Amino acid sequence: MRRRRSLPWIYRWSRPIIGAIAIAGAILTAYLTITKLTGGGPACSADAAAGCGGVLDSAYATVFGLPLSLFGCMAYISMAVFALVPLAIGADGKKDLKKQLENLTWWLLLAGSIAMTVFSGYLMYVLATELKAVCPYCIGSALFSLSLLVLTITGRDWEDLGQILFTGVIVALLTIVVTLGIYSNVNSSIAQANGSQEEVVDADGLIAIPEPVGDPKPPIGWEINTTSEEAEIALAKHLTATGAKKYGAFWCPHCYEQKQLFGKDAFSEINYIECDNQGKNPQRDVCMAAGIQSFPTWEIDGQFYPGTKTLAELAELSKYQGDKNFKYKL
Repeated sequence: MRRRRSLPWIYRWSRPIIGAIAIAGAILTAYLTITKLTGGGPACSADAAAGCGGVLDSAYATVFGLPLSLFGCMAYISMAVFALVPLAIGADGKKDLKKQLENLTWWLLLAGSIAMTVFSGYLMYVLATELKAVCPYCIGSALFSLSLLVLTITGRDWEDLGQILFTGVIVALLTIVVTLGIYSNVNSSIAQANGSQEEVVDADGLIAIPEPVGDPKPPIGWEINTTSEEAEIALAKHLTATGAKKYGAFWCPHCYEQKQLFGKDAFSEINYIECDNQGKNPQRDVCMAAGIQSFPTWEIDGQFYPGTKTLAELAELSKYQGDKNFKYKL
């Protein structure tokens, strides 16, 4: 009797491994999506905090008004489905269906992993040349994408290598065109923001604070470009006199919004605690001792209030009774 040739281990285990990596990638990007939507900051080491926050809050991290990580999560879930669904079909009486499904999903895995790897490669280029930061989450996702591609190519006995190459070139070119198209809009938005920013006044006479332009650079981040009037300065002095503290990080856009609400002169009166080691006068140990989980966080009368607060809210929380004719709104 002829001995049946045994399959290489990579052929037997490639789909479960691909599925496991895709699920890990889905969990990672789901965490980043939830963090982004809830206004929190990702958990990072002290050395990588600036990179994590600055990159994930940059213009490149939002596509069509939604977090980029949301689209990444959907891509990883799709890859997990492509890899694992054929394994759930029994062999009894379904050999033809199973074989057809396996063949189809291998090509979907190939196309998906090529697209994800090319897109991740572009983001790594942006990370190195535009943002000039280190983001462990971004690098981890890029490694996941590359691993999926390697396992897809090596995890099956592909009969037509020429077709693989042809598919790879077509998918890669299409991905590059779509990616450049998406981020051309982002770059246009940044260019327009770098132009003139007109003040928008609502019916109550409040002015909408300007959006941050570009990416935050240590140690200051974005410069405060709003002006303070008597009400803002009086509230700031009251907060400091009553022991209020504001915890934040130079790269945090919500912290910048809070600064803009006060204006440059008023915010200089605030007892501000910088929680990132790359920021100006950092006090990370103080932030850790206070148990700060997100930025900004206010400490008023011993109570902690996370998130950007309007000046009217801060006046109420601190029992401020002075001039409340504040100038700016969110």
